[in-house]
Amino acid sequence: MEKQYRILGMTCSGCQKKISEKLNSIDGVKADVNLETNTATIISEDDIELNTLNKALEEIGNYKLDDPNTPEKALLKPQDRVSPSSVYYCPMECEGDKVYFQQGKRCPVCNMYLVPIEEKLAKDPNHKPTYSSTNLPENFKHNIGKYYCPMFCEGDKIYDEKGDCPVCHMHLEEITDDLVKNAKIHSHHHQNHSHHHEAPKITDEMAGKYYCPMYCEGDKVYDSNVGCPVCGMDLVKYPEKKVAKYTCPMHPEIIRDEPGSCPICGMDLVRMPDKSDDEEDETYIILKRKFIISLAFTIPVFILSMGAMFINFPFSHQIQGVIELILTLPVLFYSGWFLMRRGWVSFKTWNLNMFSLIALGVAAAFIFSIAALAFPDIIPHEIRGHNHEIPLYFEAVCVILTLVILGQLMEALAHKKTGNAIRELMNLSPDEANLIINGEEKKVLLSQVQIGDLLKVKPGEKIPVDGKITEGSSYVDESMITGEPIPVEKNINDKISSGTINGNQVFIMKAEKVGDETLLSQIIKMVNEASRSKAPIQKLTDKVSKVFVPTVILIAVLTFILWQLFGPEGKRSLFAFVNAVAVLIVACPCALGLATPMSLMVGIGKGAKNGILIKNAEALEQMNKVNVLITDKTGTLTEGKPSVEYIETVHENKNSILKLAYSLNQNSEHPLSNAVIKKAKEENISPEKVTGFENISGQGVKGNINGKTVYLGNESLLTSHQISAPESLKQKAIEVQSKAHTISYVAQGNEVLGFISFTDKIKESSKKAVQQLLSEGVDVMMMTGDNEHTAKAVAEELGIKHFKANCHPEDKLNEVKKLQQQGKIVAMTGDGINDSPALAQANIGIAMGTGTDVAIESAEITLLKGDILGVAKAKLLSEKLLKNIKENLFFAFIYNILGVPIAAGLLYPFFGILLSPMIAAAAMSFSSLSVILNSLRLNSVDLDSQ
Repeated sequence: MEKQYRILGMTCSGCQKKISEKLNSIDGVKADVNLETNTATIISEDDIELNTLNKALEEIGNYKLDDPNTPEKALLKPQDRVSPSSVYYCPMECEGDKVYFQQGKRCPVCNMYLVPIEEKLAKDPNHKPTYSSTNLPENFKHNIGKYYCPMFCEGDKIYDEKGDCPVCHMHLEEITDDLVKNAKIHSHHHQNHSHHHEAPKITDEMAGKYYCPMYCEGDKVYDSNVGCPVCGMDLVKYPEKKVAKYTCPMHPEIIRDEPGSCPICGMDLVRMPDKSDDEEDETYIILKRKFIISLAFTIPVFILSMGAMFINFPFSHQIQGVIELILTLPVLFYSGWFLMRRGWVSFKTWNLNMFSLIALGVAAAFIFSIAALAFPDIIPHEIRGHNHEIPLYFEAVCVILTLVILGQLMEALAHKKTGNAIRELMNLSPDEANLIINGEEKKVLLSQVQIGDLLKVKPGEKIPVDGKITEGSSYVDESMITGEPIPVEKNINDKISSGTINGNQVFIMKAEKVGDETLLSQIIKMVNEASRSKAPIQKLTDKVSKVFVPTVILIAVLTFILWQLFGPEGKRSLFAFVNAVAVLIVACPCALGLATPMSLMVGIGKGAKNGILIKNAEALEQMNKVNVLITDKTGTLTEGKPSVEYIETVHENKNSILKLAYSLNQNSEHPLSNAVIKKAKEENISPEKVTGFENISGQGVKGNINGKTVYLGNESLLTSHQISAPESLKQKAIEVQSKAHTISYVAQGNEVLGFISFTDKIKESSKKAVQQLLSEGVDVMMMTGDNEHTAKAVAEELGIKHFKANCHPEDKLNEVKKLQQQGKIVAMTGDGINDSPALAQANIGIAMGTGTDVAIESAEITLLKGDILGVAKAKLLSEKLLKNIKENLFFAFIYNILGVPIAAGLLYPFFGILLSPMIAAAAMSFSSLSVILNSLRLNSVDLDSQ
């Protein structure tokens, strides 16, 4: 019996030798281990279980056999990967080319595990290949009888005498004829076969699973949000796969995975509503539950602690302390334990941040309170309360953790809709299609559609896949792809895309691209890749913490030493310990967890009142630095829908021409008909009765009004009916068309009466907004899917110097990437699905609230009123918000900084005063109150002042 397995963890010839020896030592097993293909071929008389083989390999190291036909889910954790050269580096390259020489160590900057340097070298096409016993350097064949290091520590270096490698100290091995014959000689042109992580391709199997946003373990996914075992970040959920269910309206107990008929009554099954969109984010739910529990226990602890100053409780201070301790336990060990764990990791790796401060202060306060409660006699009278009560800080533990959890909850609320953009895109694609088989129509699941299938698309339906029309014609709304408002006429052999919407005609199409190959799927992929390419920003609080935490620890140590040297006789050690702990307690900034979220909450509220919705702190950080704004045309600078702009007449008055056009358009399905009808109703014009109405594809419409034939359409409609327009009217039409207007002629009998021009009207505020942004040093660039002629006309009218026309979604995305590579901070505005990849990639994505849900979900900022003037307002709000956050950080720290000298005992030699619980409580209260009041000042900012 012969089986082949993939080997996980084998990196060099040394590994190969160990694995081969171990496997061949198992009774009845003959093993051939191939380093080049990373496989082991097992030959045995009986069927040997995989677990038996793996248990044997566990005895010699972190090696594992795996079925080569299964996905590579059991990758070795980064901390377990072994470097043959004993050199490791941070995969994020936080410190450039810096390397380390210890396995399992974490990066001091990003906290990720270091990985073998060979993984980095494998990704470098210019680096010389990794050698092994089956992949030898070219110079070995000329040096038979000499020696080499089996770990290839010094590459292709050879040694004249037998001995030990100067790097790894392993015994050198001889270069023999057999070794050279059985191995592949590696030339400089040989392709490197070393494995390295590639960007994972998202598959249906990943739907609903969780992944690390830093992709520490490649495409590995998890069933629940357990946190990344490598970098510690919260896992992110892939959107759930849409699975349609069908039921009978009369017999709801009948549920099927496919459309069909009810087995009881024979009625057609209908699709059940999808409830997955209503599911709340799991992280938000967990934080919400922890906050409610924390708040419920914190309130009585706070009342017991602070109320003792005003209320005489019917029990002793000792019993009060025990009650506070019991109430504190769920707050610390359930609700706030994840904060303590984060703080511990930050100290372990010395990657200090906000959680370092929180964990330090909370731990000091809790341990001190336990000690004071258990051994009250050791507490000096100088730091006791007004009734000689022992100081307890249980309320500080609860309040600090509750406020920080509140801050985390507020941030989670801002991010709760992460992934909705992709979910909205997925919803654009229908779940089923109308398949034509032998002339008969059958409703099938979209996943069953194959290339070459004929599909019927009915009026109002979404087009299921990419393809071309083989029979019939219709107007198709392609705004989700192009962003342009006017539906496009599609005839036989014209290309159509999935997710676009059919007009009022039926047509037959041939499927040419299905599944992941459709244009809609490619847009989904681009949005997803652009979203995950962003690295989390370094928070200002973490920058402050990196300095503040070591300073506090140093002051606490100095306090202990100075009290130990100069404290009261007989009590030096006690005073040294108590005051050092007091420094750690008072230095913990209670309001730190509120500083940023509180400003965000007030700022977001202020923005919402002005039509600006800000999603996250990264948008605030970057918006103030933006120096390039890329904007779409349709729906952003313009209204996004056609309107009647101008009516030119030969002899008749304008209302007469509008009345004839209105009468014909009552029966028309042309997208411009709504603009005519709207204009006529504004002018209080009533339509005439039309007979003999006819829709002439690609030209226009005609019909009989009051016994005369009336025509409405383009110039080809006139030509086909031998109707000639006056030369003066043609010249006027050319002049109007040069301003990016669409022309429809109106003729009666053989006489042209005039024409109606249509345009996507520029918003009144667009010119003011563009000029204001240019004056602030922001370069405005317009990129549109519309034609060059229209783009140029709009750009000239608005004073935009840089514009690009005929842009596809990937063109906008590539332009954003290009500008970012030049060091620009790029903001992107848009309102269509075609804008969503670029919105996700840009430093700041700004969506028009009047646009699609997908664009809004892909963006960090949404202008609810759909007014580009909001970009200038958002820039001002960003500036004010950043300033407010910095002020909050000042208030979060200042009272604590002032309290540190008192805690250290600086006033004791002069006034005999040490830190009391009252002073600590006052510092926390004033700190929190100052942060809240300062945040509320944002409501007074006038965003219309500029």
